[in-house]
Amino acid sequence: MEFKVPTDTGNLTIGIDFGGAVIFVGANGSGKSRLAINIEEFLGEQAHRISAHRALNLNSDVPKISEDKALRTLRYGADWDGISIGYRNNSRWKSKASSFLLNDFDSVIQALFAEQSKTALGSHHILMGKVSGVPKKTKLEKLNEIWGNLIPHRELVIDGDEIQVKIPGNDFTYSSADMSDGERAIFYLIGQVLVAATNSVLIIDEPELHIHRSIMSSLWDQLESARQDCAFIFITHDIEFAASRVAKKIAIKDYQPNGPTWGLEEIPEETGFSEELTTLILGSRRPILFVEGDDNSLDKALYRSIYPDWTVIPRGSCQNVIHAVVTLRANQALTRVKCAGIVDADGHSDEEVEAFNELGINVLPVSEIENVFLIPSVSREIAIKENYLEDEIIRKLDIILDEVIALINQGDNFEKCIRIYCQRRIDRYLKLVDISASSNIGEMKTLYHDKTNSLNVELIYNTHANDLRTAIQERDIGKILSIFDNKGMLAKAGLTLTGKSKIQFENWLIRTLTSESHSGIVSAVRAALPEIRH
Repeated sequence: MEFKVPTDTGNLTIGIDFGGAVIFVGANGSGKSRLAINIEEFLGEQAHRISAHRALNLNSDVPKISEDKALRTLRYGADWDGISIGYRNNSRWKSKASSFLLNDFDSVIQALFAEQSKTALGSHHILMGKVSGVPKKTKLEKLNEIWGNLIPHRELVIDGDEIQVKIPGNDFTYSSADMSDGERAIFYLIGQVLVAATNSVLIIDEPELHIHRSIMSSLWDQLESARQDCAFIFITHDIEFAASRVAKKIAIKDYQPNGPTWGLEEIPEETGFSEELTTLILGSRRPILFVEGDDNSLDKALYRSIYPDWTVIPRGSCQNVIHAVVTLRANQALTRVKCAGIVDADGHSDEEVEAFNELGINVLPVSEIENVFLIPSVSREIAIKENYLEDEIIRKLDIILDEVIALINQGDNFEKCIRIYCQRRIDRYLKLVDISASSNIGEMKTLYHDKTNSLNVELIYNTHANDLRTAIQERDIGKILSIFDNKGMLAKAGLTLTGKSKIQFENWLIRTLTSESHSGIVSAVRAALPEIRH
């Protein structure tokens, strides 16, 4: 089966199989809800759209009506005989398809109760011997099974008239009307999917709404499994949800309301990135800045405040940053996304820094990004914010330098710092050893020994150790920070400048970075870090 989406270059045809799914992922303002409406209108009778604007008032006391009437109301918005797809926009959506608050929970409940009565009567006739066949489960029973798999600490109690919730191991029950938002959302979505017509295309706008992330994947796994006769179209801004699904994935890159048209990009399976990262990249409207480290909240706040026009993506190690930048730039014709990278100082030589720059990768002035707060111009702004006088600021900057030097000389910190540097230099060198020119094992062995014997480990060690000793002797804090890294440095600086513990100081910095974009601290950090142009 196929449907078409208008783009600025014409209609894009998208295929979808029953039993399969398509996910559109886009940022706020990318026309996601309007896209859902467009697909619904194109598919006509086959489509059943669940709006992001949906009321979740569960009332099990609704009048019990026939299944046909309930399903007509659910699909078209009214229950008179002869109603058809042509009335859906006026009756179901009140001619406000993109903004109308869908309030069809009563119809879902009525359809489920009506089907339960009909199925129960059929099973009764089978048991009484009036007809042949095998009793089958009602849709409410199937709903209860899926519910139990998702929320084992809450048990649904369903009879012919009402729905209640029971806490297992406890006699306490409460009305379905008193369910939490999450419980009602889960019930509603399961019900909607189970009562959908055979061979429907279910269009779910914001499937993550009110659903806890821990059960999101399981919920939709079970619903897709329960309705293998249907196709699912998910429209979401939730990157993690999109990345977790087995489905065709399409990024919404642009939206023009006049038309309307969408800029769409199918997310390729093989671009050198994980699916989640690819989804984020293609869904981003800004250039990508790959950085070392993980999703540390301080690092994230720092990068976002200094580079607000970039989408910052942590990639772990220096090699991962290099790989990410090179890979995305190699696929630039496909993605049309610009990117750059930042790596830690890590004792890179001038030649390496120049090579990084040619790849579009900048090198920090410090061995780890958080150490930027120990650079004197930045520490000074922190002290100014704390209302210290000039003499006291000078004294505190001297204290920070003394504490850093003391930390270097503490225990085996000096030795460990130089040893790690040597390991990195050796590792980088060995990765560049090329023995492909050898024609036999003897030549390979000789070439390998020649290349590795030229690596003077002792010279590397002594040179770097002397560099650090000279920096200490000259009290060159900038040089020290480019060589030495220790998690204790930020804690000592925070205590000296603000009297706060490391965690308190980090939280204080995060608040400052995120809420005071024009503060002296942000300006000083921005001046200390590399300027990155698009």
